[in-house]
Amino acid sequence: MISANMTKFYINGAWVQPNSAARMGVENPATEEIVAEVALGNQADIDNAIAAARAAFDAYTVWPVQKRIDLVKRILEVYNSRYEDFAQAMSTEMGAPIEWARGAQVWAGQVHIEATIKAAEEMAWEYSRGTTRIVHEGIGVCALITPWNWPMNQIACKVAPALIAGCTMVLKPSEIAPLSGVLFAEVCHEAGVPAGVFNLVNGTGPEVGARMSSHPEVDMVSFTGSTRAGTAVAAAAAPTVKRVAQELGGKSANIILPNADLAAAVAAGVNAIMSNTGQSCDAPTRMFVQRDQQAAALAVAKTTAEALIPGDPTLETTTMGPLISKTQYEKVQRLIQAGIDEGATLVTGGLGRPAGLNRGWFVQPTIFGDVQNDMTISKEEIFGPVLAILPYDTIDDAVRMANDTVYGLAAYVAGPVEDAKPVARRLRAGTINLNYPDWDTSAPFGGYKQSGNGREYADWGIHDFCEIKGIVGYGD
Repeated sequence: MISANMTKFYINGAWVQPNSAARMGVENPATEEIVAEVALGNQADIDNAIAAARAAFDAYTVWPVQKRIDLVKRILEVYNSRYEDFAQAMSTEMGAPIEWARGAQVWAGQVHIEATIKAAEEMAWEYSRGTTRIVHEGIGVCALITPWNWPMNQIACKVAPALIAGCTMVLKPSEIAPLSGVLFAEVCHEAGVPAGVFNLVNGTGPEVGARMSSHPEVDMVSFTGSTRAGTAVAAAAAPTVKRVAQELGGKSANIILPNADLAAAVAAGVNAIMSNTGQSCDAPTRMFVQRDQQAAALAVAKTTAEALIPGDPTLETTTMGPLISKTQYEKVQRLIQAGIDEGATLVTGGLGRPAGLNRGWFVQPTIFGDVQNDMTISKEEIFGPVLAILPYDTIDDAVRMANDTVYGLAAYVAGPVEDAKPVARRLRAGTINLNYPDWDTSAPFGGYKQSGNGREYADWGIHDFCEIKGIVGYGD
């Protein structure tokens, strides 16, 4: 689904022409074909959008909470009515297999909006502590910068809580995968979001993102992307002392305990990293197995990876799509080569495209064994379907190596739950997953260390967009 509004911006309740003629081709990474053009904004476009958001804030933020919740409920209704449009858009812009686009990418936006609504209805927006009245209210004008790898997940996790908190906003989706972001703006318009409350400007990070981050009329920046880009956002925001919430990179550890069901745990871990073609910041990219179990683990990992079906994302039988771009493809090839050069054992996969594919940014599902903790593939975020399996001698060794990273977004532990619990408590990451649980949209999501700050999902996300006011002497 390619919207007719791709070369326009949504500002102050209307689709408007950009201030410049700059355009960028939108590539289908499965075919390397340009399927659309997107307008690229400049400073004037952002200034106009932020001015609209600032002008709308005073009237919108005093809406009763229930009225704001009802607005997000209407957005959810319209979103659901366009479910297939979103699936087709994300399959096209990301190369996501169509069943994955429907069952994961579009679904993620849906369930996060639902979770935000539920949390808002249960949240104590005001309460008394002695004679002081505690009030949660919207922080102000928010700049929302979202990535290409989970477009609706991240847009929903920012827009829904910001709207419910009483904020106004400007959204900049990734210029690499902008089709679904434009559709979301159309959903907001159809749902009746007041003019100026939600605005969308497409563009690049150095041009549009930098202006959003530094703009004196922006009260908060919520950014999801690489740690490198996140540091630039924080630096740009610092002079105006605005709030910055960031969800950044990851290199998540997956500790398979010695008494786990090895075959089931390894297979589930491989599938978790290979889903979304490895392009998930919380993917379990480092698997730790007891040294005397490594050979068995490698055999299971090899079989599991080789059962994946890379190929045409329009086919419902395809289970793995391409990487997002040539740039990402070349990065992943470089890191696979680094794994080979540094002496890791290549179990399956490797350099080049999968057999039978001669175009598109497809990468072979790749497994490395005998990985050492100081190897590049153990340290650097690859963001592709590449799994490093590291042997350990004791649980203490596994925990030490798992925590020996600049990242701290997520971690995984597989084994009997009573054994996994104490290991989970020792891991330095924002989300610890025991035995590959179902996605919990009410759990806090965010990172330790260089994986960011702040938390998303449900009431955690709402709180990020709120100021807390204490009215002292208010009375009981």
